[in-house]
Amino acid sequence: MIITTILKIFDATLPQVIISMVIIISMRIIYLIKFKEKIILYKELLNLLFIIYVLCLFYVVTFEDISFGISNLTPFTEIFRYDIGSRLFIKNVLGNILLFIPYGFFTSYYLKLEKTYSILGLSFLISITIEITQLLIGRVFDIDDIILNLIGGLLGFSFYHTITKIESYLPLVLKKPIIYNIIMVCLLVLVMTYLTIIIR
Repeated sequence: MIITTILKIFDATLPQVIISMVIIISMRIIYLIKFKEKIILYKELLNLLFIIYVLCLFYVVTFEDISFGISNLTPFTEIFRYDIGSRLFIKNVLGNILLFIPYGFFTSYYLKLEKTYSILGLSFLISITIEITQLLIGRVFDIDDIILNLIGGLLGFSFYHTITKIESYLPLVLKKPIIYNIIMVCLLVLVMTYLTIIIR
């Protein structure tokens, strides 16, 4: 269910992702050459993944499943409405959590956030902006979506700090950029291979 939804989102956003990637990659390469900066592959790939995530997030919150239902201002009303494990639970509850895990991770990575309230505040700002925007374009405002997004942002924050904690125990030889480059490329190859198998 979740994999199918992710593939649907990637398929829908593919044209804008391709165009955006060509523009950004070409500008980035020229910038690096012009200013003679060192290319660190894993950091460049993380930057691209963040941009792809933002494009997919934009699609999900503005084009996906437009509805004209009733807004929900009572916390936990929608969350507890679905049976755990049901299709709607996975889509509306787990989906909203998963949607913000990358945001929590990337925001913590770029800003080096240390305090929990920092990611909660930023996640709340983005989430409420999304909900108000959805209300303006004919969708509904749901307080439960904000709660679930906050949980997702917090999980992404925790994931980032778990990785940094593990990294602190690694020997110096494993902290070199070349090692991170290899890991990043291997992960991307595995994900792409898996998605290719699923599509077939």
